[in-house]
Amino acid sequence: MTATTPRPPQLYDGVVIGEGVLLDSRPASVASRLLAAVVDLLALVVLLVVAAIVLSNLSLQLDQYTGRILMIAVIVLVTVVLPTTVETLTRGRSLGKLVAGVRIVRDDGGAIVLRQAFVRALTGVAELWLTLGSVAVICSIAHPRGKRVGDILAGTYGSRVRAAAPVRSSAVMPPQLAGWAAHADVARLPDGLALAVRQFLGRAGLLHPGSRAELGTRLAADLLPYVSPPPPAGTHPEAFLSAVLAERGRRETLVERERVRREQAEAVLLRRLPHGVPDPDL
Repeated sequence: MTATTPRPPQLYDGVVIGEGVLLDSRPASVASRLLAAVVDLLALVVLLVVAAIVLSNLSLQLDQYTGRILMIAVIVLVTVVLPTTVETLTRGRSLGKLVAGVRIVRDDGGAIVLRQAFVRALTGVAELWLTLGSVAVICSIAHPRGKRVGDILAGTYGSRVRAAAPVRSSAVMPPQLAGWAAHADVARLPDGLALAVRQFLGRAGLLHPGSRAELGTRLAADLLPYVSPPPPAGTHPEAFLSAVLAERGRRETLVERERVRREQAEAVLLRRLPHGVPDPDL
């Protein structure tokens, strides 16, 4: 396999959404989803208490039938309308899910839409409210992806979410690999793999020596298909990783500088008057 036609390792294929958030491929744990549900329930109780106080201050005189209709409307609003609206507008993140680091996504990793949020909320009337969440907990424990019944019917699941950490420092080129890296063919790295390598290099000093060696060797093996020729024999995996990232950064910087220079030159040509007429502003 050459560096120009690499096969991306599936281990680092992630979903990056518009907010710059990387969705972990692993489903959220039952404990995380339970925490999210508890926070959502507390927020709902606070909302109901505030609504009750406001209504009591209004001193409304309601007959028996109007009171029943109002009660049914409140139940529908709380159990179906409100969860559907919140999950649709936030693309799968309620207040509780935001606290627990969970996002509800489609099975393909995309953001949920109104139909899926409605199916989840409607199913939740039975499995969450009528059974006090027992059916949802049992189903989440039994399902390999932690899905509850509403997720199975809607084609969704709860995914772990973490914000992509900002890059604070550039990779350093090992002096002994500078000559090799300058002439090597280094293909563009998948974002997930590049992020994993950069995070490993930044935290290598904090890892256990055995875990550090194992993870560095595995990352070097995943990175090798994107580089041709391979590094000199006996190269340390961490030196190889650092050299590849540093060389990719150097080349991308040169490309960006050339692009800026070309745009500036084109801008000068566009401002120039035709037929050699001098520009009065110069």
